[in-house]
Amino acid sequence: MARAATRDQLTDTAADAAIDQACRILRLPTIRDRHGEVAAAAARQQASYKGFLVELLSIECDDRETRRKARLVREAAFPRPKRLEDFDYAANPNVPAALIHTLAKSAWVAAGQPCCLIGDSGTGKSHLLIGLGTAAAENGYRVRYVTAAALVNELVEAADDKTLSRTIARYGRVDLLCLDELGYLELDRRGAELLFQVFTEREERASIAIASNAAFSEWTSTFTDPRLCAAIVDRLTFDAHIITTGTDSYRLRTAQARHQSARTV
Repeated sequence: MARAATRDQLTDTAADAAIDQACRILRLPTIRDRHGEVAAAAARQQASYKGFLVELLSIECDDRETRRKARLVREAAFPRPKRLEDFDYAANPNVPAALIHTLAKSAWVAAGQPCCLIGDSGTGKSHLLIGLGTAAAENGYRVRYVTAAALVNELVEAADDKTLSRTIARYGRVDLLCLDELGYLELDRRGAELLFQVFTEREERASIAIASNAAFSEWTSTFTDPRLCAAIVDRLTFDAHIITTGTDSYRLRTAQARHQSARTV
């Protein structure tokens, strides 16, 4: 009776099928897709078996890291893609480029420090907030973006459904919470207290980055209880990176310039 073929005796078709099956079991999609081209390149270059294996494993590791970064960015739920390298510092010289480049390395996230972006609408706060969050996600941190109004609504619903502790714990687990549009709307006492619980859950342990169109001295319009307002400001500013983006709207200037250009054509 003929013996079963050994691995050395496999045809190319059978070998490809065996590699495909093994890669699916071991969850190695890049090796499954690219082993053929890497093997052909290794043969042309007369690479050693170890050299071929190193190349194959390296591309799998590189692709896995790329997929991990993309997953973390996707899970952050940013409303639109914004990157720090696309920010126009010439259009808003109030923004300190050197500090932003330092923050892009995300050491402040590892240290659990807050970051506050304060300025009028159209000055780049949300761009910087999303950009810093994206950089943190790509540096391996778990990030969550949400507007202040959406977070308060979610907390109120969770409180009504008796799932508040679970919701607060979920927001407490992410490494960086990006809270946009803080100060745009007045919050009732209940909403402000629920938001305060999230800040307390993360205090000196996990980072919060906020974007607000109001200076801290004006936050009493959002948090109408003076003591609660003071406690929230204290938690968000202790050991914080505070960036003031100014009052000159880049969007407004761009629209005005575009309108003026259209009139002169």
